[in-house]
Amino acid sequence: MKLRDWLVCIMLMFGGAAMAKEAAPMAADVEVEKRLVAISEELRCLVCQNESLAGSHADLAQDLRREIRTLIGQGKTDKEILDFMVARYGDFVRYRPPVKPTTWLLWGGPFLLLGGGVAALIVFLRRRTKESAAPPLSEEERRRAAALLEQPKP
Repeated sequence: MKLRDWLVCIMLMFGGAAMAKEAAPMAADVEVEKRLVAISEELRCLVCQNESLAGSHADLAQDLRREIRTLIGQGKTDKEILDFMVARYGDFVRYRPPVKPTTWLLWGGPFLLLGGGVAALIVFLRRRTKESAAPPLSEEERRRAAALLEQPKP
């Protein structure tokens, strides 16, 4: 092998390491990190919306986790931190928002949609069976059908 081939192999082997990102800094205190994870599991990533703040890799999620670490460092309780996030981003930021008049649609909406879908399906199926039921044949129609069936095939 030529020197050039060796250099290409080495660049391919170690090229991925050069592009790797630095690991996200962990809190110096293990208890702070446990609280951070517990709180961020209760919050929804505002970018992903179907992922918890703890599991999201979005830049906003990293900023929010950094904010939570700061609030923990300031001595805020978990409830105070959650209240701060709700005040800033609304009840939608919580995975389990409180049941109150402003969130009734959020809690009941899926059940309303399911009930509406089932009702629409029942109406559709009833109409379809009524439309597909053929009216009974008159005597004249029966005689013509019998005559057609008795004709020899060409």
